Amino acid sequence: MATLNVNKADFVKSAASPAQFIRSSVPAVAFAGKSNVGKSSVINRLLNRKNFARVGAQPGKTVHVNYFLIDGKLYLVDLPGYGFAKVSQAEKERWGKLMEDFFAAPGLMDLGVMIVDARHKPTADDVTMADWFKSADCRLVVVANKLDKLKKSEIEPNLALIRQTLALPESVPVIPFSAEKGQGREQLLAEILTLL
Repeated sequence: MATLNVNKADFVKSAASPAQFIRSSVPAVAFAGKSNVGKSSVINRLLNRKNFARVGAQPGKTVHVNYFLIDGKLYLVDLPGYGFAKVSQAEKERWGKLMEDFFAAPGLMDLGVMIVDARHKPTADDVTMADWFKSADCRLVVVANKLDKLKKSEIEPNLALIRQTLALPESVPVIPFSAEKGQGREQLLAEILTLL
């Protein structure tokens, strides 16, 4: 079984243009999610860090494609959040272009991790994002974060709604996750370890 020392995580670079994207034989896991879905919290929980990926009080703090090297074996790629952030239209378009370039370039990621809110039906932006991941030539995992905010009876129907709304094939796992409590962390880590 491959191992990964998640405590050994180094920030490598922020890419503001396609020329700066890292092309490497090291496997890459790309994280995407709406600005307020708790993407940084999920990454922090995965790495057992308090504030590794900056958690912003203002959603939409990730404006570049940020690369972190985990244990020298794996890139964790933090993509700009989409949706809610209160930024100018020009800024949104710049992010959109950066994301499109990222998804259009082959070989930039080996696994996509898309984070959605377990409490709500995925938005139109989420559906677009899922379509981008599906059109990219990589495996996809969907993380339904904020599980701790749901009643037990709501979990299964909500996960089913997420799968249906995003039109996910059976092969795509939907992982119930709580960045707050740590539920789902081992399952997500297991998916990532298959790359090593």
